[in-house]
Amino acid sequence: MRNIILIAPPAAGKGTVAKLLVDKYGYVHISTGDILRDMAKVENEFGKNLASLLQEGKLIPDDIVYEAVEKRLSMPDLSNGYILDGFPRNLEQAIKYDEILKNINRDLGVVIELKTPKEVLEKRITGRYICSDCGATHNTLTGVNTPKVDGVCNECGGKLNQRKDDNYESFQVRYQTYLDKTYPLIDFYQEKGVLSSIDSYQPEDTFKEIEAIIND
Repeated sequence: MRNIILIAPPAAGKGTVAKLLVDKYGYVHISTGDILRDMAKVENEFGKNLASLLQEGKLIPDDIVYEAVEKRLSMPDLSNGYILDGFPRNLEQAIKYDEILKNINRDLGVVIELKTPKEVLEKRITGRYICSDCGATHNTLTGVNTPKVDGVCNECGGKLNQRKDDNYESFQVRYQTYLDKTYPLIDFYQEKGVLSSIDSYQPEDTFKEIEAIIND
């Protein structure tokens, strides 16, 4: 299977698409966001500073990201392919990623851009709540899995919580950062001949298009 890089603004459905690919094809989903959030939970000065950056929606220093990515990609569980989610985020990181791949002898694979209107993304972010017990995602604004009882999980009855960075102000920062820093990667990978762009409004349709790309 070809390795996959997912490029998309916040809440464009990368996680949903990645889960479908993992379940059907056995890909390993590598989310730099998850890796960094785990590091931010450590009770030291580094962890607290990282947690503050994540809450404000700002980019994490590249040297921290490079270390996390190279270490993860060097692990032996990726023989069936992996999905890289959240990296690279800018041109400098893309160039560094090429170096990392060369160092560990891995192929770039295919790059997939997920496109979704900004107003849809904003609702997905600001209305998103996650169950503290089972992890089920709910949304109070999109009409998708709306909580039947305020603050209560539809699946298990657990308490729904909202991530600290799932707010309007943080979304605006994250979205503008995507346009300024990450969007230029579209041209970068298009010139390499590895880019495919698809609409990601409906996860099921998005998945079918991605299947056609990776099976081509």
